[in-house]
Amino acid sequence: MTGGFIHGGPDASGAAPHDFSTNGNAVGACPAVLAALRDADPTHYPDPRYTALRDRLSGFHGVAPERIVIAASASEFIHRIGAAVAQGGAGVVWLPAHSYGDYERAARAWGLQVLRAPAPFETAALRWCCEPSSPLGQPQANLVAHAQGDGGPCVLDMAYEPLRLEGSPSLDAAQRDRVWQMWTPNKAMGLTGIRAAYAIAPLDAVGSPLMGRLERLAPSWPLGTHGVVLLATWTGDDAQRWLAQSLVTLREWKAQQQVACESLGWQCLPGDANFFCARTDKPYPHFADALRAEGIKLRDCASFGLPGHVRLGVLPPASHQALKEGWTKAVSSLEHSR
Repeated sequence: MTGGFIHGGPDASGAAPHDFSTNGNAVGACPAVLAALRDADPTHYPDPRYTALRDRLSGFHGVAPERIVIAASASEFIHRIGAAVAQGGAGVVWLPAHSYGDYERAARAWGLQVLRAPAPFETAALRWCCEPSSPLGQPQANLVAHAQGDGGPCVLDMAYEPLRLEGSPSLDAAQRDRVWQMWTPNKAMGLTGIRAAYAIAPLDAVGSPLMGRLERLAPSWPLGTHGVVLLATWTGDDAQRWLAQSLVTLREWKAQQQVACESLGWQCLPGDANFFCARTDKPYPHFADALRAEGIKLRDCASFGLPGHVRLGVLPPASHQALKEGWTKAVSSLEHSR
C-alpha cells in the first residue's frame, strides 16, 4: 500500500492465511485457466490490437468487437476514463454513497469535482455504479434511472456480477447497452494476481470523441500474455462450468460464515455477492493487529463511509473457525490487559 491507498489483500507481512479482506473466488484458481497459463508462450508480444481476444470477448457477450476496450486492470480503466472525461472539459463525477476508492481517487487526480449520492446525478459528466455493489454487495440504487437517463457516461462496474450468489441484475440487455460495462474476471477465476480487464462501450459510444480519447490514452500492450490467456479462457465452457459449480460451494460457505459472525454478536448486513458487511460488537481497528498476528485479516469499512463495519469475503469453514477463535482471543486479551 502506497500513498495512503487502502486495499485488502497481502501486506508487508505477506498474504494472511485467513484473508477475508479481498473478494476473489475462495474455491481456488480455475483449473481451465491454470492449464492455459501453463501452455502460454510469453516469449512474444501479444497482438497490439488484441484482434482475436476482442472477437472472443465480443462473441461471449453478443456485442460488436468495436465495443470492446481492453484494459490493464479495472483501476487502469477507472483512471483512463477519468482522464478522457477531463480532457473533454468535464467538471463533475458522481459516485454512490459507498464505493470503491479508486473512483474518487481518479476523479480528484484529474481535477474533477466529486458528488456522492444522494446528490442528483443527472448533470454529472461521469457516473459510477456497481452491482452487486461494493462494499455491501447489494443492488445499485436507481440503476435503471442511470441507464435510461441522459447526461454524461455511466460506468457500471461488473466486478462481482460473475460471483453473484443471490438476486438478479437490475438491468436487462437493452439497458446494459446504454451504459459502459467494466469486467474484471480475475476475481471470478480466483486469480486476482493477474491484472486484466475490459470494458464494453454503450452502443452510442462507438466512434465517439470519448472512445477516441480512450484509445489515445491507452498504453501500448495494456495486457501481457498471461492477461490475454485469462480473459480468453474465462469465456470458455470449461471455465464457465467450473464457475457455476463454485457458486454452489460459495453459497454454502456464506451461510455458514454468517452464522459464525452472528455467534460473535456481529450484525450481518444483507448482500447478493460472495462477500458481506457486518457491524462488529467491538471496533475492529482495536483488534486488527492481534488478529493479523493470528493470520486473520478483515477489511475495515471506514474508508467506504461505513465506520464500525467490516467487509468479509466468503472463505472456507476452517477460516470461519479461525475467525471465531481469533476474535474471542483478541477481545479477551485486550479486556484482561486493562
